[in-house]
Amino acid sequence: MTLIDLMIGLPTMLLCLVLQVSVTFWVVKYYIRQSARRLSGGGLLAGVRPLLVVMVVMMVGNFLQMALWGALFVVLGEFESFHEAVYHSAVNFTTLGYGDVVMSGKWKLLGPLEAANGVLMFGITSAALMAVLQHLIKAFLAAGDQRQ
Repeated sequence: MTLIDLMIGLPTMLLCLVLQVSVTFWVVKYYIRQSARRLSGGGLLAGVRPLLVVMVVMMVGNFLQMALWGALFVVLGEFESFHEAVYHSAVNFTTLGYGDVVMSGKWKLLGPLEAANGVLMFGITSAALMAVLQHLIKAFLAAGDQRQ
């Protein structure tokens, strides 16, 4: 069973990585385009709207991954309800670990694989948000130096 879980879980993790990296590249490019327009005529608050868009889109990317894992659990017959499967997936992905809904022994290893995947994907989300915030701060400081 462990080998089968890995053969199913690892490609799912790879698909999640491709999704998250795609979302990350798009939002960083979006933010840089938006901040170049806004910071030239605004101030620190001019970068808040694009930063908010970046945060929301990154979180949507994470939620899509939870839904992907949930759909996998339904396809595997682990859950009948997509809602319950996504709930369980979210608990795994966020490493919350309530334990109120557990998987059968047959697919139990997929839970820790999803948790490891979630930690990595939230790490990418955090790193991207930090990069965007650093860009905002640098642009704001550069604009302040030019005004003086």
